[in-house]
Amino acid sequence: MQVGKRFLKARRIKTGMLLLFALGLCITAVMGDRIAAVAASEIEDSKKIAITFDDGPHPYYTEQLLDGLKERGVKATFFVTGMHAEENPEVIQRMSEEGHLIGNHTYSHIQLSSANREVFKEELIKTNEAIEALTGQEVQYVRPPYGTWDKKFEKELNMFPVLWTVDPLDWCSDNVAGIVQKVTSKVKENAIILMHDEYKSTVTAALQIIDELMEEGYEFVTVDELLLD
Repeated sequence: MQVGKRFLKARRIKTGMLLLFALGLCITAVMGDRIAAVAASEIEDSKKIAITFDDGPHPYYTEQLLDGLKERGVKATFFVTGMHAEENPEVIQRMSEEGHLIGNHTYSHIQLSSANREVFKEELIKTNEAIEALTGQEVQYVRPPYGTWDKKFEKELNMFPVLWTVDPLDWCSDNVAGIVQKVTSKVKENAIILMHDEYKSTVTAALQIIDELMEEGYEFVTVDELLLD
């Protein structure tokens, strides 16, 4: 009789342990699904934008900007002139080493016209050669000064134009608060922000813009990520 009671007791304990084990599996599965759902939601909520800088590199202000970007873990796109690239090779090399995208902004900031097409093309080639000599990487993206472009260059040079969606006109103002407000009030997902890394006020404004937009859930990427997404 005692043996039978012990058997029933042991069976109840075993059954209870099995139930607890099964319950644990269910809880783990539910928690796993919830964690996966939260992770997926965070990925979906990430709003990508690009911040770009023209006309540099500047021997002082671009270095300050690169310091600020590095502190924040942000990658930017720099459209440099060939002339400034040759004058500041160490800055170009730092841009490349720190993972920023470097694009072409012609050699002397020339604007394309019907009369200077070949000169414009030569400037693009010369700037590509200057950048590639410093970075070892092919240049594929160009920001044509003033937005003037000839689509035939895309096939002739295997280069693609990148314009912009937000322009705070930072080059003609040293009002940091005004520059920040112009960008943050207009920016939206997939925006391409145009700025210039030759001015102290631009560097200050750009870093404030990045801080504010990151707090709003924006993720800064290089322009190729937006164009190829």
